[in-house]
Order: sequence, then C-alpha cells, then structure tokens
Amino acid sequence: MPQAADFNDRALSLGLARVSEAAAIACAPLIGRGDEKAADQAAVDAMRTQLNSLDISGVVVIGEGERDEAPMLYIGEEVGTGTGPGVDIALDPLEGTTLTAKDMPNALAVIAMGPRSSMLHAPDVYMNKLAIGPGYRDGVVTMDMSPSERVSALAAAKGCSTNDITVCVLERPRHEDMIEEIRNTGASIRLITDGDVAGVMHCAEAAKTGIDMYMGSGGAPEGVLAAAALKCMGGQIFGQLTFRNDDERARAKKAGITNFDRVYTRDDMVTGDVIFAATGVTDGSLLPGIKREVGYVTAETVLMRSKTGSVRRMTYRNPTG
Repeated sequence: MPQAADFNDRALSLGLARVSEAAAIACAPLIGRGDEKAADQAAVDAMRTQLNSLDISGVVVIGEGERDEAPMLYIGEEVGTGTGPGVDIALDPLEGTTLTAKDMPNALAVIAMGPRSSMLHAPDVYMNKLAIGPGYRDGVVTMDMSPSERVSALAAAKGCSTNDITVCVLERPRHEDMIEEIRNTGASIRLITDGDVAGVMHCAEAAKTGIDMYMGSGGAPEGVLAAAALKCMGGQIFGQLTFRNDDERARAKKAGITNFDRVYTRDDMVTGDVIFAATGVTDGSLLPGIKREVGYVTAETVLMRSKTGSVRRMTYRNPTG
C-alpha cells in the first residue's frame, strides 16, 4: 500500500481544485429552482467523476452517508485510478443544498485530502463546535466555558469590548438559550440557516467577514471539513460528539470511536498535512458564486495547503455548449 510519504500535496492540489469546480458548475443550473435533491445529486455525480480521474488510491472518510443511504461518495467508497498515493478524502459536494435551492448566500462545493489515516472518521451524528481565527494563544476559549465566558475571554484577548464581538450561530431551536446568553453579553450574532463549514471558515478571515467566533452544534462530518480548512487558514476549532440515542452511539463505535466524551482539537481531527478546496456555488462572504453568461460559465475557487500555509484564489472561465 502507498505510504503517507507519497502524498505530494503540491502536485495533487490543482486536481483537487478541479474536483470542487466540477461539482459547483454541475449544480449551477439548479440554483434557485427549489429542488435540493437534484442539486445535490448533480454535484455528487460531477465530483465523483472528477475524483475518479485523479491518480490516487483514495478512500472517502467523510462523505454523503453510509453506503445504504448514499449510492455515490458514501463513507468507505474507494475513488481515484488506484495508481497513486493512499489518501483520505473528506467532502461535501454541495454544502448548503437548501441555500442552493433558495439561491441564498454561502453555498459551497467543498473537499479536503490528506494522507491515509490522517482524518477523523466522524460518524453522521451531531458535534458541539467552537472555533476562532488565527492569532490567539491556545486555550483562550474552551469547550468548558459557558457561551458568555467565551465571548468575554475572546474580547479580552482581542483587546476590545464584548460589544465588538460577532458570533456565528446556526439558526436552530436547540440554540435559542445560547443565542440569548450571547446577546446578553452585548455581542452580536450572525445567524446562518445552513452551511456551518463556511460558518467556521468565516472566523479565519474575521477582518473580511466580520465574524470572530463560531459556536453551536451541527454535523460531525462538517466539523472535520471545517478543521481541514482551519488547518490551512489558521485558527482553532474544538469539537465534541453528542448522541441522541443508542443507534448514534453504535455509529460512533463502528467508526472506531471509543471515548464518547472526548473533546477533539483541530489537530486531532486532521493529524497530517492537508489540501483543501472550496468553490462558490452561490454568492457569499468567502467566495462569489457561479456566474452563468451566454456562452460561458465562471467559477471561483479557494485552494489551500496546510504544509505551506498557501492560499490561492482561482477564477475558472469556460465556454459552454
């Protein structure tokens, strides 16, 4: 089996950008059409086809779900030509299916790749998440703190008032008490309806996005993707799995997780060097969406490598029809 040393992130990075581009462009005709499933399927099909053209021996560790739930890009699916290095792949062909169907901001096609066994095999359960951007000492905020304590600690570290802190939160009934507590500190909240990978990534570019911190529960697989992004962009993320029933605990056990109370750091979720690509589907704070003009389609992708800390923004314009 190919070893981790074979993982040439520089050589593979452009191919990864093509993968996210293909997924974003494929679902572009479905933006605003109200059909979440069709948009997701178009992105999945295109991403899978493009992945299978890469010279890798890839395994999907974060994907569309279990094999019986997702016929393509399921967890454990082997992708690539099989002739290259062994790699782990985490992906969300369309992060924000509802955002795409409703033509709302910040839908992305997202993929990350690292050496084999370098990514947490997160089960499809909820994860409590806490994230901040780069430039802060380790542990300035922790999972043990209350939401208000986190806001106060980050404001102190930033040298500002709690009134100057903005927290990104997924708009869900389960977060109502947390939202009230955060607002009582004087901090403002950017509520998002979907897409918490993008939500976490916003923290890494606070000067551009205006978001200082992300907190709340969302999908565990998205937590690993967000960790991959922050591995490249800088910043801290903490995640703790939460379980609603025994079936979800069984899923975690099947994924090899034995300590159900563990708090994972960014480097626990992504242990090796990683490359990360995201292409905008709808216009957002991080990336513009797909532009369709007569005879042309234009996509913008951000491509990042944790090894070098490099961030590339690439515009792809291609004739159609």
